[in-house]
Amino acid sequence: MNGSLRPADLEAAEARLRPANLEFAARYPGETSARQPVHTVYSGAQFFRHDSAVEHGRLALCALEEYAPTAAELAGALGLPADELAEALYSRVVDKLKREPVEDFRLDFEDGYGSRPDAEEDETAVTTAREMARGMDARTLPAYVGLRLKPPNEELRGRAIRTLDLFLTTLLQASGGRLPAGFVLTVPKVTIPEQAAFFCDVLDLLEPRLGLAEGALKFELMVEVPQAVIGADGRSPLPGFLAAARGRLTGAHFGTYDYTSGVGITAAYQGMRHKACDFARHTMQVAFAGTGIWLSDGSTAVLPVPAHEGGTLTPGQARENRDAVHRAWRMHFEDVQHSLVHGFYQGWDLHPAQLPTRYAAVFAFFLAGRDAAAARLRGFLAKAAQAGESFDDPHAGQGLLNYFLRGIACGAFDEAEVRERTSLSADDLASRSFHHIIGHH
Repeated sequence: MNGSLRPADLEAAEARLRPANLEFAARYPGETSARQPVHTVYSGAQFFRHDSAVEHGRLALCALEEYAPTAAELAGALGLPADELAEALYSRVVDKLKREPVEDFRLDFEDGYGSRPDAEEDETAVTTAREMARGMDARTLPAYVGLRLKPPNEELRGRAIRTLDLFLTTLLQASGGRLPAGFVLTVPKVTIPEQAAFFCDVLDLLEPRLGLAEGALKFELMVEVPQAVIGADGRSPLPGFLAAARGRLTGAHFGTYDYTSGVGITAAYQGMRHKACDFARHTMQVAFAGTGIWLSDGSTAVLPVPAHEGGTLTPGQARENRDAVHRAWRMHFEDVQHSLVHGFYQGWDLHPAQLPTRYAAVFAFFLAGRDAAAARLRGFLAKAAQAGESFDDPHAGQGLLNYFLRGIACGAFDEAEVRERTSLSADDLASRSFHHIIGHH
């Protein structure tokens, strides 16, 4: 059959469109194949030791043993039924806390460290760098690790860069020129793209002087102030942050309490599930959708700590301790579930006793939907395999595949049970592409 247009007729139009298409594809490459951590543990830099992640796991197990020694007790604390799912959940939480209690750890030189004399922060930067090098040798560091600096504003940017310079110089001297795997820097309270560009300029200067490859140093920024969501011109500056980062940006973290304070919400109502936070998080999702930037939610500030410390407790005090921890656990569990439902698969943890509920919430989210998602995925594959029919919802199929890949990555279920329930092969899962899968079914 002959149409009206010849290929030569379209050459000029295609030549105008092609650069824009290629630019769009480069800016929105889709999800990275790397494993996104389910959390970032923040701890004041002054407390960091080479085995801090291991110690967090030990303390988390102690909290679980003391306040929820059985699956039924943990389920009761979290408002879940004491059924087979609760048993599976509990065993997987215990296994995770023994095997990999912390996925991402951040030495905090900002809020968790505070304002200290320059000499003291200099010393902390040097000693923590040596501890990190020691952790590299002892293999006690988690999969991702890094430090949060002070913000790049006029008042504190000099202090932030000095700490970074001292830390990196000492670390690389102590480690024989190596960075830890998954090393990342966190830049807080970014308000304008020029601050991200400035930080890139600093990293451009540091890398050759430290003997690092170009682009070796990556960073994530924190969305903590209202002006980072809507700028003075009425537009969101978030896409501008990504452009200014020149390929170094890996993540964007939401700062719950700074943000809610910045829009005038009083302390009694500041929390992860406030509608103001939903607005900011959804704006972040839209701004970074398809870019491969990892999004992280903030923290639950109510910590699971006992009301009474030390000594011999009365039965009443023991109950009050248990109730205080359980209330904080329930809040944290529900906050994490809220984040997951809204598409934020990472968040902050501030205390070792939050680790049991972090993993309980993540595992419950994936386990609860596992069988329904598997049945739906099998149906999609069967439809795609029917002769003469085309698959009509590839994005939904990719979403289901991403669900299982995230569930495997976090430890909610293993690859074998996913293959058993979905009929996917190891090669299918390794491809991470639903288009690839339906082409082979």
